[in-house]
Order: sequence, then structure tokens, then C-alpha cells
Amino acid sequence: MNTRRLSLALSALLIALGLAGPTHAQGWPQRPVRIVVPYGAGGNTDTIARIIAERLGEVFGRQFVVENRPGAAGAIAADAVARAPADGYTLLMATLGEIAIVPAVTKTSYDPAKDFVPISNIGTNPLVLVVHPGIPANTVAEFVDYARRQPEKLTYVAIGAGSLIHLSTVLFLKQAGLEMVPVMYKGGTAPLADVVAGHVNVFFANLSIVLPQATSGAVRLLGVTSEKRAPQLPNVPSLAESGFPGFKVLLWTGLMAPAGTPREIVDRIAKEVSLAVKDPKIAERLVSNGIDPLGSTPAAFAATIAADIPFWSETAKAAGVQER
Repeated sequence: MNTRRLSLALSALLIALGLAGPTHAQGWPQRPVRIVVPYGAGGNTDTIARIIAERLGEVFGRQFVVENRPGAAGAIAADAVARAPADGYTLLMATLGEIAIVPAVTKTSYDPAKDFVPISNIGTNPLVLVVHPGIPANTVAEFVDYARRQPEKLTYVAIGAGSLIHLSTVLFLKQAGLEMVPVMYKGGTAPLADVVAGHVNVFFANLSIVLPQATSGAVRLLGVTSEKRAPQLPNVPSLAESGFPGFKVLLWTGLMAPAGTPREIVDRIAKEVSLAVKDPKIAERLVSNGIDPLGSTPAAFAATIAADIPFWSETAKAAGVQER
């Protein structure tokens, strides 16, 4: 067998074994792709995953299967993907929580900066400052003035010590010079229900949760944590324009893969995600779930993560919930 034939035979063997990097990547996907979701079915992250999985399946001609692996505030799913083969067949529908928050407040078996490669930030959504209608305030300024006159009398929702909801509220309280009492929840619908019932006074809630209540009068929406007003709530000002310039908290949801996943695969997925969120039908579905469609490049997504990790680490430290 001459050198050329030997080379061709070796290449064929490597492809068959899945060991030929660029050549193998060019043939991707040859079987279904898993998108691991860190939270349960029916939630916002799950909904986004299914919207994107459907489009990617259509484009690539292979099934993109959503696999829900809830637990440990997203850490279980993140760890599973971090340890998966870097072949493009296991992806993580990541959120700010398990990438920047959880590793900041507790020890994790994965390194959010080293064990994943960012693909695309699908979209972002702010939190909304929600109060019970019994609170005599129609603006953020009026609420702050009222709360300052009642130190440690008002209560706020804290879904787990060190969660995004908890830390975001702590950030606001520190900037506003307020003292309130946290009421801990595990999640679910109880927090908003208790605010509606008047059992808890304040809730920095996910936009998608409060949208159904936006016009009901059951709660009062005072401000959003994005720099600009959310398109879904055009009449609700941002905290930045309500006396807290620079205040910004955005929850993002995006696709990530195990570190070492071929760049070609990462770029192909990122390109299709970007095209997908520009589709009016898909964009409408995302917006209706409280998401501002983005579809960023891998580099832009990496920059977002690189900024969020130290920011939330410092916030956790200031809140006194950092274990290490």
C-alpha cells in the first residue's frame, strides 16, 4: 500500500471512530443533539429551549432533544454538560444563574469560565420591581421614601439565599439605603401569590412571571432592571431612569457547549440561532415569554459572561452569602 492509500485509509478510520476533528465536525450532526435544560419542563428556560430546538432541528435535519435536568439551582445540568464529550451532541441551555451566580455562592464541580464554550446569547430579560397595591407608592421614588420611614418593617421575596432574585434585591436595597426583611422561598408560584395576597410586600420578579398580572391591578409594577424600558411594559420606567443610574440586572439565556467543542460546530449553531431570533414568528414567541431576542456571536456572549462572573462574585461577597 503506497503512502497516499495509507493516508486515505487512516483518514477513513479516524472518521469512523469519530476522531478526525475538522473532518468529523463537517459531518455534524449525524445523530440527535441533546439540549440540557437546568430547570423543569414548562418554565421559561424550557420554553426558550424548545423554541430554539425546533428551529435547529429543521435547519440541520436532525432532532434536537430537550432534556430537563433540574436541581441544585442549575448546577446538576451544568456539571453534566461540562463532563460530556466535546463533540457537539450535548449542549447546555444556560442561564446567568448556574454560570455566574451559583459558582459565586457555593462550590461547584465545574468551572464556568473553563469548562464551557459560549455559543450564542439567545436573549435577555429584566426583573421587575413589584409591590402589593396596599403600598402607598406609584413610583420608585415614592416607594423608597415610604420604605425609608419603615426600616425593617417591610418584607421582600428571596428565592433562596444567594439566588439572582435575592442578590438583585440586596443590590437595590444597598443603593437605596433601605432595610427590609427577607422571606425565603424555594421557587414556584407561591412568591407572587403571597405578594398578591399581601403576605409579602416586595418582589423583584422575572418579567415573564408578572406579564399576566401587568394590567390586572393585583400587583403594582414600579420599575424594570434593564437600562431601558422593556418593550412588553412600555409604561413601566427603568430603575436607571427612576433615580438609580447605572442599575442594571439582566437575566440571559443562551446556548453553551463543553469546552473543546469544534469551533466549526459552535459557529454553525451560533449563525442559525442568530437567524432564528430574527424570524418574526420566533421573535414574537420569545417576546411573549418576556425575552428580548438577541442571538449574539460566541465572542459577544463570552464577553458578557466574562463581565458577569466577577460582578456577581463581588455582589455575593457583599451580601454575605459567599461560601468561599
